[in-house]
Amino acid sequence: MKAYVYRALFEPGDRRGNIVISFSDVPEAITQGRGEADARAMAEEALGLVLLAYLEQGRSLPKPRAKGRGLVEITVAPDVAAKLAVLEAFAAAGISKSELARRIGKNEKEVRRILDPKHATKLPALTAALRALGKRLVVGVAEAA
Repeated sequence: MKAYVYRALFEPGDRRGNIVISFSDVPEAITQGRGEADARAMAEEALGLVLLAYLEQGRSLPKPRAKGRGLVEITVAPDVAAKLAVLEAFAAAGISKSELARRIGKNEKEVRRILDPKHATKLPALTAALRALGKRLVVGVAEAA
């Protein structure tokens, strides 16, 4: 099972109360937040945007390797995780957009939207695409930090 979880470093910012977040495995994902909750939300958003950009550019997602004390696990939002999973599965399948459209019973225009990293796609469409690509979406719940 694949999870889109990366460890981040939270450091004090220039202004009191600001927290700067960076990911050594995803160096382009740098953000900041005001306080812990805002910092986590900003980190989740920045991580998701950069990972989607990687796939849009034809790059592979980096393997999460960062370890160490003081690092905080950040998971991308569920809708972003589902989109990342579809994009990776489609690339690995080596099929055309027309073939995916045939498999899920949709037109190619809709499949192009499903495969567009910038297009917000509803979960049922992403789930159908994953199923057609031989994958299934698994949802889990973990304790919040």
